[in-house]
Order: sequence, then C-alpha cells, then structure tokens
Amino acid sequence: MKILVTDASTVTNGDIDLTVLEKFGELTLRERTSPEELIPLLSDCDILLCNKTQIGKRELDAAPSLKYIGLFATGYNNIDVAYARERGVTVCNAGSYSTNAVCQQVFSYILDRAARVRDFDGFVKDGGWMNSPTFSAFVFPSFELAGKTIGIVGYGAIGRAVAEVALAFGMRVLVNTRTPKEDGRVTFVDKDTLLSESDFVSVHCPLTPESANTFDYAAFKKMKKTAMFINTSRGGTVVEADLRRALDEELIACAAVDVLCTEPMSPDCPLYGAKNILFTPHVAWAPLETRQRVLDIVFSCVEAFLNGNPVNKVN
Repeated sequence: MKILVTDASTVTNGDIDLTVLEKFGELTLRERTSPEELIPLLSDCDILLCNKTQIGKRELDAAPSLKYIGLFATGYNNIDVAYARERGVTVCNAGSYSTNAVCQQVFSYILDRAARVRDFDGFVKDGGWMNSPTFSAFVFPSFELAGKTIGIVGYGAIGRAVAEVALAFGMRVLVNTRTPKEDGRVTFVDKDTLLSESDFVSVHCPLTPESANTFDYAAFKKMKKTAMFINTSRGGTVVEADLRRALDEELIACAAVDVLCTEPMSPDCPLYGAKNILFTPHVAWAPLETRQRVLDIVFSCVEAFLNGNPVNKVN
C-alpha cells in the first residue's frame, strides 16, 4: 500500500509527527507538491492525503490504483468528488476538529474591537500613560459586548460554538441558515435582517455555488456603519473588491479576515492596504492541538476505510 501526503507543510512545521501514517504502508511525505510534480507521483498511489492540493479529473485519471483520498480539512471543494465517485475513489474529510480554535479566533477579533487592547498597548508604549492627567487614560472608545447583537451566517459546529460564547457574554444572537432548528436562545432570521441589525457579522458557511460571492457591495450597504464584518470561513464567500469599497466608503466600521480568495495573499489583493481591516494568514484553524486532532481524525478515517467501514465519506 503506497500512501502519498502532498502538502505536509500545511499540517506540520515539525511539531506534529505524520510518520504515524507508516502503519498503513509505504509513506511518501512531501512538504508541498506542484501540479506538475504531482502527476507522476500518482501513478502508483493507493492512498492520497492532502489539505489544499487540487485533485480534478486530470489527477484522478493519472492515478489508476488510487482507492482513497483523505483530507486534512473539513472543506473539500479542492477535490472533484463527483468524478472521484465515478472512478470508485472514496473521499473522506475531517470534521469538527477546529471548532474551538476558530471560535476562539472569532472572539479574539471581537474583543480586540470592543476592548481596544492593541490601541491601549501602543498608547502606553508610546509614553501616553506617563503624560496622562488622570490614573485612567480611556483615550479610545471601548464597549461591553453584553447587549450587542452578533449575526452568524451558517450554523454548523463552528457557528453554534460562536453562538454559545456570544450568549455567555450576554449578546443577542441572530442566525441565518438553510436548516434552522429553534432552541429558544437564538433567533433565526433572513439574511437582510441579520445584516441590518447586527453589530458583528461572522461568516461560518461552507463555500458552495450558492454561498459564493454572498457578501458583495449590496450586502455591505445593508450593514450598520458601526458594524464589524468577520470571515473565518472561505474567502470566496466575499467579493473582496466590494469589501474594500465598503471600508473605503465607511459603510461598515471595520473587518477581520482570516481567509482570502487567493492564498497566500496575492500582491494585487483588493484588501491589501485597506483601512480598518485586521488580517490573520488563515491560521484560525491552526493551533497545535487542532492540527494534532486533524491528524488523529485522518489516521482514524484511513484505518476505518481499510477495515471496510469508511467514515466521514463525502462522495
């Protein structure tokens, strides 16, 4: 059994041991693999494990012995799952491994906005507190989260976790989802209501043909001028040029994004250089514990497949 990991550097920088996968056969670990390098590697590959490697018809046709594709991710839009099914290739993802981490990241943005920790830190380090006439130098406007409204778009595991934390802060929670399940603590609303009433809008829907480019100029125009837009989902849910325009025109107060349409960030990304935007480089999912967890899930999925009982199958 030959096992190929195509983009190990997206899972570990040496702090996670992928060699545990040798239990299943002859393991080839590659830090990264270009499309040109990939094709010959697929010729005798039985199990392919990847995070963001693009696997389409060309790649699947080049892999006559391929039986299984395992993803170090929940999203699988980089895999042609329909053609994989035609070829008899099982595709399995890793679900719910990053729920706590992404939720934590969302609230790091929200708390930065509410408490202005970075601004106050800079003020002190620049000598501002030394020159303050009073003991408490509240020179930046901060506010409590209690009583504020958060709008959550997409209500899977991460969206629900964000709602739980928001409720603990005393926030009002609005949710827009295709599959509402009333629980008495959150309010399910249409997208326009969510946009117009929320102080924070946090995106947690998968990237699908329906969700692509959902957040365009028209959507941002419906938001409060004091609102914060947060995207830890997929870059393709946002029209980046429209978000840039919304920030430039002060249609919204600020944004925080962990994901972009092109990653790593392209030099011509419309959001680069925008005012009032906080960037993180697609790391919401990536604490050490989370990356170890996704490896454990991938390991278990391979084991289950080889035992004839595939789990987390997406095709």
